[in-house]
Amino acid sequence: MQPARYDVLAIGNAIVDVIAHASDDFLAEEGMAKGGMALIDESSAERIYGAMGPGMEISGGSGGNTIAGVAAFGGSGAFIGKVRDDALGDIYRHDLRAIGVAFDTPATTAGAATARCLVLVTPDAERTMNTFLGACTGLDEGDIDETLVASAGIIYLEGYLFDQPPAKAAFRKAASLAHAAGRKVALTMSDSFCVHRHKDEFLELVESHVDILFANEDEIRALYGIDDTLEAAKIAAQHVDLVTVTRGPAGALLIDANGLVDVPASQVNAVVDTTGAGDLYAAGVLYGLSRGLPLAECGRLGCAAAGEAIGHFGARPQADLKAFLAD
Repeated sequence: MQPARYDVLAIGNAIVDVIAHASDDFLAEEGMAKGGMALIDESSAERIYGAMGPGMEISGGSGGNTIAGVAAFGGSGAFIGKVRDDALGDIYRHDLRAIGVAFDTPATTAGAATARCLVLVTPDAERTMNTFLGACTGLDEGDIDETLVASAGIIYLEGYLFDQPPAKAAFRKAASLAHAAGRKVALTMSDSFCVHRHKDEFLELVESHVDILFANEDEIRALYGIDDTLEAAKIAAQHVDLVTVTRGPAGALLIDANGLVDVPASQVNAVVDTTGAGDLYAAGVLYGLSRGLPLAECGRLGCAAAGEAIGHFGARPQADLKAFLAD
């Protein structure tokens, strides 16, 4: 087996977050449920964007956030995701490349625009989100580059993408290519709603294609239909090399063939925004695994990165994550 060129290759939704301040009156005028997340169509996205105040564009998406975290730790990363050949697509590609992540998936030249999440922040710091999935839902088997997959030590699959049949086929193709090249396949289940929608397919994916499983308590319980987090994790551990479950302020559990590791959450001064905590936890664990670190150290890096993420608005790391390596 050839040495890996990239530590991690993430496959996920390419979404640009557009963040702007807004008043409660603006939310009421637009009929938005404060603090909620709504899926919207392209015309609504354009209308809301035009009505918003000055905004800040930040590349997001769960898998994109994770691969950005891997890069922030000093790891090498690549990304597969779908954007349109438009301004936001250019922003997304530039942002990943600027932090050293390889992103060469060709932009689509027709159809829906690049996905965006319009985030309105009211004076009380509450975030109200309107998401247009756009071009990223068009990812299919043709976007899975065999050479790229074979060149990455770990392939990281974002569960949010697992909605459309072409994306499901892309996941299975990527997993098959990775295993043929002697690489590992990781899956994050992303959201309990994803698990409920695709439970049987997720079970098949975990039992037949996945080596490393990331979940939170709600997701692992939903996957196996039981209320005991530890028991659900132990069932998953019968099918994968490593299962790790985040538990919010209780930290995280990691289970592999050598047993259970219980890692405490990192102490933070204040919880500002929990968006992206799971994404950055995965980044720390994946980086640690890529370096062959002990499981407890992988979990510590994950919890440290998650703690950094919840201390500020936005899901991308703002501190130097390499500092956590020396602690």
